[in-house]
Amino acid sequence: MKNTLQFQKMKQENEKITMLTAYDYPSAKMAEDAKIDMILVGDSLGMVVLGYNSTIEVTVDDMIHHGKAVTRGAPDTFTVVDMPFMSYHLSLERAMENAQKIMQQTNAQALKVEGASQETLRLVERLTEAGVPVVGHLGLTPQSVHVLGGYRIQGKDKKTAEQLISDAKSLEESGAFSVVLECVPDLLATHISKQLAIPTIGIGAGKSCDGQVLVFHDILQYGVEFKPSFVKVYHEIDHDIKQAIKHYHNEVKDKKFPDSSHTFAMDRQLAIELKLEE
Repeated sequence: MKNTLQFQKMKQENEKITMLTAYDYPSAKMAEDAKIDMILVGDSLGMVVLGYNSTIEVTVDDMIHHGKAVTRGAPDTFTVVDMPFMSYHLSLERAMENAQKIMQQTNAQALKVEGASQETLRLVERLTEAGVPVVGHLGLTPQSVHVLGGYRIQGKDKKTAEQLISDAKSLEESGAFSVVLECVPDLLATHISKQLAIPTIGIGAGKSCDGQVLVFHDILQYGVEFKPSFVKVYHEIDHDIKQAIKHYHNEVKDKKFPDSSHTFAMDRQLAIELKLEE
């Protein structure tokens, strides 16, 4: 399993970091088998797996439930778990309690928080002091989507671009070991990546970030209807899965499944004794 120092070394040596979301045992196992560097148990599970309208409905217990499954499926992969909406905004004490609960119950190696408010920066400091590695998240931060005015590119004007640069530096100074940049213009993400000693992980932020993260279901087109423009589909499995299910449905209806190769035989003498056959 890689650690935070190795991720920093990868940045220094210009070796790209791969991060992939996973929300359950099978997807985590496949990510580990593919030698993904880092797994993110994102609160995007709310929309992708649980059918919520946004990440705002996701709870600490949701994150723990799925985080536990992921670390069981990928015990040798560095795993980051999102702190969900409002789990770190009520008070520092409450935030630390939620962080403790998530870390201890999931066996994850790090937590991820969105934004760079003074409260969030203080939490990053406290978590780092307590030995909990933290990944920051800037740009399009889904938990703040209503404040941001929807799902749109961030940092397109001077004021917001300068704020993103400042926030990234503040997260690094507070102890974050990595920062996710989401839906940020390529040139801005490039500049931020050069300014920081810690790795940047891009999603819709161009190729100059130190690593990339995408959603498991997006790259496979598995159970998703909307494809963001920054997503590359590596294999479309939706059609294959639907066809397989339809094939099963039809074979049962047509009495073709199960056949003798899918059933278990019984000793004929026993069947006679039990009067199961004439």
